[in-house]
Amino acid sequence: MEVVVSPPFVFLTSVKSELRPEIQVAAQNCWVKKGGAFTGEVSAEMLANLGVPWVILGHSERRALLNETNEFVGDKVAYALSQGLKVIACVGETLEQREAGTTMEVVAAQTKAIPGNYFKTKLASTVCQKSKILFYL
Repeated sequence: MEVVVSPPFVFLTSVKSELRPEIQVAAQNCWVKKGGAFTGEVSAEMLANLGVPWVILGHSERRALLNETNEFVGDKVAYALSQGLKVIACVGETLEQREAGTTMEVVAAQTKAIPGNYFKTKLASTVCQKSKILFYL
């Protein structure tokens, strides 16, 4: 079992330095690709350089408020994995979707987009066995 905590980005290194070695840290998000002028975003490379092994992607509020699509989240997961990060992928329905009885369809579409994008990468055969994707409902 792995134990992971996820403080805000600005506290990652200080929290990491205070934890017992068996407890790891996760970033709460990262950008979908390398480089560019994406003010305020944190790249997978930055996290790797800080020694942060995990990232959480696909938060419901980012999907709802920032219109992050299933495909976009899938691309973020694929890129994070390609940079050696482990991913906690958030999936789940809104209250309206639950009340409409579409939970299974919504969650299936979200999870399908993740491996679909991940396995498009050329690194799938070498990274897959070392990488972890956890789904958080």
